[in-house]
Amino acid sequence: MCLSVSREITEAVRPPRALFLRWPFGRTLGEPGAREQQLTVLLAALELATTATRPGTIVDAPWRWRRHAFVDPLANAGDAPHAS
Repeated sequence: MCLSVSREITEAVRPPRALFLRWPFGRTLGEPGAREQQLTVLLAALELATTATRPGTIVDAPWRWRRHAFVDPLANAGDAPHAS
C-alpha cells in the first residue's frame, strides 16, 4: 500500500496499490493537526488495501488540498455493533 503525492513516481515504482493525493510533498496524510482530514485519508488507504483486487491499482483521492470540509469519520463509531 502506498500513499502518493507524485503520480509519475508511483507509476514508475508500481506498488501493488496506491492512493494518489494532489497535495503538497510532505503532507501525504493532510495538514498538521487536522485530525478529521488525516483519519479520512488513513481510513481510505486501509479500505483500498483490503478491497483493491487488481495489482498496480492507483486510485485518485477525491479531495483537493484545503478545499474540502472533512468530518470525523469515527464520530459514530460508538454506535456500531460490537462483534462478540
